[in-house]
Amino acid sequence: MSETTLPPLPMQRTALLHPPAEYARLREQSPVSRIALWGGNTPWLVTRHEDARTVLADPRFSSENFREGFPGLQPTPPPRSPGQLFAMDPPDHTRLRRMLIPDFTFRRVEELRPSIQQLANGLIDDLLAKHPAGATVDLVEHFTLPLPLLVICELLGVPYTDREFIHQQAAAFATVTAGPEAMRAGWAALFGYLCELLADKSRRPGDDLLSRLATERVATGEATAAEAAGMTVQLLIAGHETTAGMLSLGVVTLLTHPTQLSALRADPELVPGAVEELLRYLTVVHIGMRRIATEDVELGGVTIRAGEGAVVSLQAANRDPEAFTDPDAFDITRDARHHIAFGHGLHHCLGQSLARAELQIALPALLSRLPSLRLAKPVAEFAFQGRAVHGVSELPVSW
Repeated sequence: MSETTLPPLPMQRTALLHPPAEYARLREQSPVSRIALWGGNTPWLVTRHEDARTVLADPRFSSENFREGFPGLQPTPPPRSPGQLFAMDPPDHTRLRRMLIPDFTFRRVEELRPSIQQLANGLIDDLLAKHPAGATVDLVEHFTLPLPLLVICELLGVPYTDREFIHQQAAAFATVTAGPEAMRAGWAALFGYLCELLADKSRRPGDDLLSRLATERVATGEATAAEAAGMTVQLLIAGHETTAGMLSLGVVTLLTHPTQLSALRADPELVPGAVEELLRYLTVVHIGMRRIATEDVELGGVTIRAGEGAVVSLQAANRDPEAFTDPDAFDITRDARHHIAFGHGLHHCLGQSLARAELQIALPALLSRLPSLRLAKPVAEFAFQGRAVHGVSELPVSW
């Protein structure tokens, strides 16, 4: 295959609930193959589940996005902003990530469940109070976006009153088609905002993650203020963008699979497994996880040379028939726990327990409180969200 005919990245979806069909062809015929990015950059695309796990766990693949040859999404290399955990290798990655772990342990998230339930119920109360039965309501605006933003703001200690600014800047950073300047501007705006908030927390600390970073890490010299602010920018963006996308598409998936929906309503014990299957089936991280080889690596019958990039397609890996029987079917009774929707290895999602809790609470709350919930227009008419996280811009529903 010549360079001019290499498949481009990102590949375009044609169906809301399914990855691009090209992934299936590549996974079967050429599971580690060249793809085309800007300016002649031709990294390797990894599409099989086993190979994906290998790359993400192999220390010979670096996450440092400033290295020459790294498979960036824009022709201009990103700024080296402090605290960008997704672009770090050990030992700095290990040092900084360790500071955040206490706030995202399974035990800590379990303690947050009553608060998450209260927030979800409050949003549904508002829906029912303000909109009569039969009205068409945008669930993104009124539930699937506000809930994860409320949760992450509360955990971090960020004022929810600043939600419009936060979401606008996060969206600018995550919209890969917006161009490098818009992405830089979005990150810079949130970074400056959190630097100011961190300084305020050092003077007036509360019971939140930012306060603990200010008083226990920055004040002791374990981290710089810039590192702390950079880490929380990443948490703020990832902490609501991905879960909001999952909630929206989770609703669409359940409402378009009535047999699965009926089974879930009949047996609440199916909820945890249903959430794992939704995570596998939807895999909202649209672009994939990017790495660069630091030495030659044999993978899937090819040699990835030192200095060459690799893009791991999580959505292709999670539809691999060698890992999941009948992978294009949505089945809430399957054991999908070995999916890699949260990544794998050192960079597996720090907030995965929190995301699971939000999904396990929010989806049953909607289904029980709104038993006649239905989509207000055909799925084929939904507009895709053009960002690194797959989702919908609007979710019109009625009940």
